[in-house]
Amino acid sequence: MSDTAAGLLQVAALLVLLAVVYVPFGNYLARVYTGAKHWRVEKALYRLARVNPDAEQRWTTYASGVLGFSFVSIVLLYLLQRLQPFLPFAFGRGFDGDTIPPAMAFNNAVSFMTNTNWQSYTPEQVAGHSIQMLGFTVQNFVSAAVGMAVAVALFRGFARSGTDRLGNFWVDLVRGTVRVLLPIAFVAAIVLVASGVVMSLRSGVTVTTVDGSRHTLALAPAASQEAIKELGTNGGGIFNANSAHPFENPGALTNLLEIFLLLCIPVSLTRTFGKMVGNARQGTVLVAVMGVLWGSLLAISWWAETHPNPGAVATRAAGSALEGKEVRFGIPASSLFEISTTGTSTGAVNSMHDSFTGAGGGAALLNLLLGEIAPGGVGTGMYAILIFAVIAVFLAGLMVGRTPEYLGKKLGRVQVTTAAVSILAMPTLVLLGAGLAIALPSTLNALNNSGAHGFSEALYAYASASNNNGSAFAGITVTSDFFQSTLGIAMLFGRLIPIMAALALAGSLATQKRLEPGAGSLPTDGPLFGVLVGGTILLVGALVFFPALALGPIAEALS
Repeated sequence: MSDTAAGLLQVAALLVLLAVVYVPFGNYLARVYTGAKHWRVEKALYRLARVNPDAEQRWTTYASGVLGFSFVSIVLLYLLQRLQPFLPFAFGRGFDGDTIPPAMAFNNAVSFMTNTNWQSYTPEQVAGHSIQMLGFTVQNFVSAAVGMAVAVALFRGFARSGTDRLGNFWVDLVRGTVRVLLPIAFVAAIVLVASGVVMSLRSGVTVTTVDGSRHTLALAPAASQEAIKELGTNGGGIFNANSAHPFENPGALTNLLEIFLLLCIPVSLTRTFGKMVGNARQGTVLVAVMGVLWGSLLAISWWAETHPNPGAVATRAAGSALEGKEVRFGIPASSLFEISTTGTSTGAVNSMHDSFTGAGGGAALLNLLLGEIAPGGVGTGMYAILIFAVIAVFLAGLMVGRTPEYLGKKLGRVQVTTAAVSILAMPTLVLLGAGLAIALPSTLNALNNSGAHGFSEALYAYASASNNNGSAFAGITVTSDFFQSTLGIAMLFGRLIPIMAALALAGSLATQKRLEPGAGSLPTDGPLFGVLVGGTILLVGALVFFPALALGPIAEALS
């Protein structure tokens, strides 16, 4: 079987799996967040935290819960890393006494709290098993649950009428963790262990190679973290090679499972949105927009890696751009993972994006710069594309000269302002961060390449951080305090500003009375609206980032 045929079968199998779970899983998520009954274990957690689960919150109180929980998460994770020498299973070997330096500890704490999982260190050498299990893995669960909670709060803003209540953050956080993430991750971890992913508390195992030399291979409790890092669209890895490491991703079946895990919740949440607003077709339109963008970027990446630049003589002789890719996956599975992970704020990689061609790497970078809405991270993708939908309706209203409406809610100054703040936050962080990085002579030494590719490395780093993705071109050294601090700030504001804007939008929508659609109302459950939303996404991305893309991946692809 040719690589193309095998790749098409993988894509087809993935789409079939997503189609099978789309309706039942989306409906289940809707029941999770709308049900009135609390499970016993949930009641115990509420009593422990002294939370009244039946008391609903205004958007400001909901936002305060998100901010408070995020702050506590950063502090605890920072302290856990600084106290690593006193913890059991502290197998890190990278620094004296296994203490993680302050700047790196700050960057890691922000990274995992924000669902980014950007890693500026070698996990096998720096982070012991205790930090991986008690710190990073726990944050993989709760950061994903926070994203889902915010998305659901925005759903309620559209669905409710004449109220200032959006639900209870603590209830949404607990339900997302207990009823969704934990059970699925538990089953997925067992499947991964059965498929060859390691799960061990040993520091490593010594092996003798064919030439007689002895090496120590690091071991870790990888399967449990692998399951939730993909399911929660967290990314990162317990090994430095990430999902390219055979201990994390042994073969084709585990590769397909991991891609399915990182896509299943973001895709199914569109169905949840349709159920909660009382019109399933609203969700169908949005998932169609996501699917078209995902498929288009996949086609670009796949084509670029199999049709390298004419000047790349050695690559063309090999038939494709195989550098930086695992031979057990090849071009199709590498491109499929690349586009899926950069479209879901996951950051896990099964190949080195730095080794992709100019157009192939540019497809991943564009996926980030569009705001990661194809289909986006767990929860984050939904509130991001709904922000774009609000902008699209507003633009349509300007063209016909009437007050824009979306799902029976008028979109006035407050709603459009919050949407604009959300959309402009990421480009501001990306362009300021990348511009500063290439403007300072001291930071240019961190780039392993010059010219267009070197610029792409810096641009990709801040695009990944500001979008809470976590993947990297891997050709840039970011261990200096400058990068640890600026990337940490980009991750923090790239996460919290859109969340605050989404919750403010939800609060302003929930207070409105629902309007019945009139003769001049724009239908938002058909193909025309899908084209409008998709066009708005591409227009905003093109206007903001085209000059930067022209200096980086476009220039490299044309060279």
